[in-house]
Amino acid sequence: MKRIYVFISAAFSLLAGASCSAYLDESPKDRLDEETAYSTLSDVQRNGVLSLYNYVGGYVDSQGLQGTGRGIYDLNTFTTDEAMMPTRGGDWYDGGFWQGLYLHRWGVNNEAIYATWEYLYRTVILCNGSLEKIQAFSAAHPTEEVAPLVAEVRALRAMFYYYIMDLFGSVPLIEKSSPALEEIVQEKRSKVFYFIVKELMDSEPFLSLERSNQPGVYYGRVTRPVVWFLLAKLALNAEVYADDDWTDGSRPDGKSLFFEVDGQSLNAWQTVCRYGEKLAAAGYSLEEDYTANFAVFNESSKENIFVIPMDKTLYANQFIYLFRSRHYNHAKAYGLGGENGASATKEVLEAFGYDTPQVDARFDYCYFAGPVNDLEGRQVMLDDGVTPLVYEPWKVALDVSGQPWEKTAGARMKKYEVDPTALKDGKLLDNDIVLFRYADMLLMQSEAKVRNGENGDAELNRVRSRVGMPPQTATLDCLLEERMRELAWEGWRRQDLIRFGRFTRAYSDRPQLPGEENGYTTVFPIPEKVVGMNPNLYQHKGY
Repeated sequence: MKRIYVFISAAFSLLAGASCSAYLDESPKDRLDEETAYSTLSDVQRNGVLSLYNYVGGYVDSQGLQGTGRGIYDLNTFTTDEAMMPTRGGDWYDGGFWQGLYLHRWGVNNEAIYATWEYLYRTVILCNGSLEKIQAFSAAHPTEEVAPLVAEVRALRAMFYYYIMDLFGSVPLIEKSSPALEEIVQEKRSKVFYFIVKELMDSEPFLSLERSNQPGVYYGRVTRPVVWFLLAKLALNAEVYADDDWTDGSRPDGKSLFFEVDGQSLNAWQTVCRYGEKLAAAGYSLEEDYTANFAVFNESSKENIFVIPMDKTLYANQFIYLFRSRHYNHAKAYGLGGENGASATKEVLEAFGYDTPQVDARFDYCYFAGPVNDLEGRQVMLDDGVTPLVYEPWKVALDVSGQPWEKTAGARMKKYEVDPTALKDGKLLDNDIVLFRYADMLLMQSEAKVRNGENGDAELNRVRSRVGMPPQTATLDCLLEERMRELAWEGWRRQDLIRFGRFTRAYSDRPQLPGEENGYTTVFPIPEKVVGMNPNLYQHKGY
């Protein structure tokens, strides 16, 4: 691993404009000889393709697509009306970090934003290096079929660029493992968007049709259905991603943005629906039981499309979100650890109809509220052993310090089944982390139809009827709320709010920032460390 670290650090230093001669001069004694590492096709697949999946999950802050803290998931969740990390006396202030996310006061020197940028670009640089090694192997072994390997790496790199573009807007587009400084220039968001789409479309025919969420050769890998979902997500957000000035109050029209799919020219909304049809034809469908998708052993789900495989005895990937949300005594009752943090907002309570006769069934699947029991059904108590632990959802606020409900305010994350045999305080568990699933695809199709002037009721109500909720008429307002209910804690809320034009509005405990109505906070700033060291890069408007 030392050799890999040296390689990606040197490349990223160039991206940031820093000197990397010290790294380049190193010659680690433990590095695997390149000739040995890429001598056969199976070696190329193992070292040039499969090794890249080590970076999809993570075990330290800001690393991995989900599971860890202060990274992609937190930037997409705690900046929205879906979740907050209340300050609880001496807990969870953390130098104002969590309040800064919620209030959109993250600034240009935020270490978590910088670390997320670094993680994503390091992984892109790794993919570039793998493509170069595969191409070199192909030149030396022209009879070997490398097209599927090239396609998988290109698709994986495109997925990482998708996250970079979604978070940061206009960014450098790097296709080499060791680019010269003058080659590292900031591209318009629309150019990066169409690059990602092309990479995925070019790769798709060479990828396997196998399910990625089920154990086997393709477990946790980018397969054709994963690419279909990503292309649908890109098309759904095409009006946002094709817009190079997100502060001028106008966007392209999705009906006028076209994509070539199966030899047909389809607008953005038709494209979403076509990829949804492909997923249905491939056998993806809703699980009868919503909670089965998040069970300890959820590998058999017919709904999940792309996951981060979890196995506490095999992988180092962590899932900290349950750990950091539960009250200490609640977690202790499971034999696990807890940090008494993350909570649902009042907007969530209203969307679910909490505390009303019409409460949505999914509230109980996604949140702990009121008194809670251990796994044997015994009520969890506070430290005195007499007073029951009772979560108070409506008491949630950005700062509850000194209040009687300081330690109990807020509904807490549930969503994933408790793994009582989890290790490391519950952060190493066996529930695979769900990234993409078919229920989201149905809601995307419903929304696309509504935006295209069609009726999206059928897709919306398939999702609602699965949990016993009555039918609704599909409107954009209804769909935004439905996405909050169906996809709670899954990391989509920021993107949804931006697409619906609601991200910069004021909501509970969050006033709108001065000048924010122009939309400048819909992308994060390029970290000042990066901009300051590379004259080819510039800061986004508003920062």
